[in-house]
Amino acid sequence: MGPEFRRVHPRHPIANFIFVCISAVVIILGAYGLKMYGDTRNAFNSTFQQLAGRANASAKIKEGKPVSFLLMGTDTGALGRKEKGNSDTMIVVTINPKTKKSTMVSIPRDTLADIQDGSSRNLQKVNSAYFRGGSNMAVKTVENLLNIKLDYYVTVNMGGLSKIVDAVGGIDVKVPFSWDDTAHDAGVFKKGPAHLNGKRALQFARMRKLDPEGDYGRQKRQQTVIKAIMKKVLSTQTIGNYEPLLASLKGNLRMNLTFDDLVAIGSSSKYRAALENLKRDQLQGTGATIDGGSYQVTKNSELQRVSDLINTSLGEPTEQVDNAVTHENDANSNFDWKSGWNPVYTIYPQSQSSY
Repeated sequence: MGPEFRRVHPRHPIANFIFVCISAVVIILGAYGLKMYGDTRNAFNSTFQQLAGRANASAKIKEGKPVSFLLMGTDTGALGRKEKGNSDTMIVVTINPKTKKSTMVSIPRDTLADIQDGSSRNLQKVNSAYFRGGSNMAVKTVENLLNIKLDYYVTVNMGGLSKIVDAVGGIDVKVPFSWDDTAHDAGVFKKGPAHLNGKRALQFARMRKLDPEGDYGRQKRQQTVIKAIMKKVLSTQTIGNYEPLLASLKGNLRMNLTFDDLVAIGSSSKYRAALENLKRDQLQGTGATIDGGSYQVTKNSELQRVSDLINTSLGEPTEQVDNAVTHENDANSNFDWKSGWNPVYTIYPQSQSSY
């Protein structure tokens, strides 16, 4: 693996997301009877929290249009953490029922971004947006970073992952390599197929110190867990024992999707076909030191690549990414983009960065 994947130092554990599997299963749950349908509606109604400026997003689903989501996992709810925390996992998902394709793009938590907090410019790690302003600010920050439009968000806290996995009776994954990271509560794993309970799934998803790909390797394992949960939730056995799954959502999930949105997605053959045709990708960065801290900085060409990928997947026109980050990249004309060994990257005064 090239040097740009080294020296990635996220400091907190991450969560995983269950949005895709939940959206697909709701209509199936409803088919099992009025009580199950009512219980499911009540459970999801308790998770709803509107996102500023997105009140009309439901119209897209009703009309069968492409939709986009920001999935976030917060570093609260596990290891005794009770504070709001950062969004240590951030994944942009698009679902296009017209092309019957979906995309899932992971954004490293240490990626340099312009936090959309109302100030003229505030360059920080992208995961700090959630800490500063919750899901609203996180969504706006990712939109600005990649020049995209997001319709929905789904936020899951760390404590929810193990409960959800246990509620579905565990998940089956393929461990990519063997490791022993008991020192960091990431357990002992042997390469090959494995059945994981909630605690083990959490360890599988959060290990990063022994992964040769650093945070990028961890993102791949997060996505593996998502797909494994999807498969298990859709099984007949899980549907027949739905109460633990619904109980696992309480206090662990927030989103601006209504129950009717979920039913519409789950009942649409085109949306379901798109979810089954999933392309996974990652925003690639280079390790850098900014004011003594470890960051991931992203080339303008890479920001443009991911922006084009997401907009094209939604059937939207591609546009040049032009923001505070791209201007800072231009100002850092002598930055060593190839080394990946935390070279110094300078945040210039606004007048010098031309933004």
